[in-house]
Amino acid sequence: MTVYLARRGYHYSPTTIHKYMNTEMKLFSVVRPKKPCYEHGKQHKVFENKLHQDFTAEKPNQKWCTDFTYLFLKNGDVRYNCSIIDLYDRSVIASITDRNITSDLAIRTLQKALDSQAKIKGELILHSDQGSQYTSKAFVEFCESVHVTQSMSKAGYPYDNAPMERYFNTLKNECTNLYEFSREESLYQKVEEFAYIDYNHVRPHSFNGYRTPFEARNAA
Repeated sequence: MTVYLARRGYHYSPTTIHKYMNTEMKLFSVVRPKKPCYEHGKQHKVFENKLHQDFTAEKPNQKWCTDFTYLFLKNGDVRYNCSIIDLYDRSVIASITDRNITSDLAIRTLQKALDSQAKIKGELILHSDQGSQYTSKAFVEFCESVHVTQSMSKAGYPYDNAPMERYFNTLKNECTNLYEFSREESLYQKVEEFAYIDYNHVRPHSFNGYRTPFEARNAA
């Protein structure tokens, strides 16, 4: 919020803004629903970590990160989102939400990401955790077929995929946790609008010197 106001010519300290958001606007933090339990499938192949927490890239479509997160409907039913971001500018390249957390969802998200970009030149690294969706035979073979090099975090170490953790944190804090979704179609639409419009084109990102991902990508 401090950055939003500064871009419009209003300069206040974060402490002042926080105070007025609490006392005048009555805005407070949202308590998140409890994380659901995942069923862990059988791993087909695990890959070495090629990033080693180097979350920078010299050009677009050089290093992508991906992961799943859980989202809730009003009645407590769980839906799962799979997203891919480009480490060059932190832009969301693809986002799909569905009922099940499967390798098929991971494949469809990667295909959507590839289809959204011009022909990619050079090596493309896709970094993920060691979830069974990414280590499955189907996903590994798909990556090989589209010439994508897989990279994986150390098991149980989310810091190795910190940009994805941060994006999902932002998605929930600034979007899905602020609404109640009675229909899954409404949830799916809102998540896509946030990813492709609000996050990519409207929201300033500190990684980009407080430019939006779209502004940083256009300057490449």
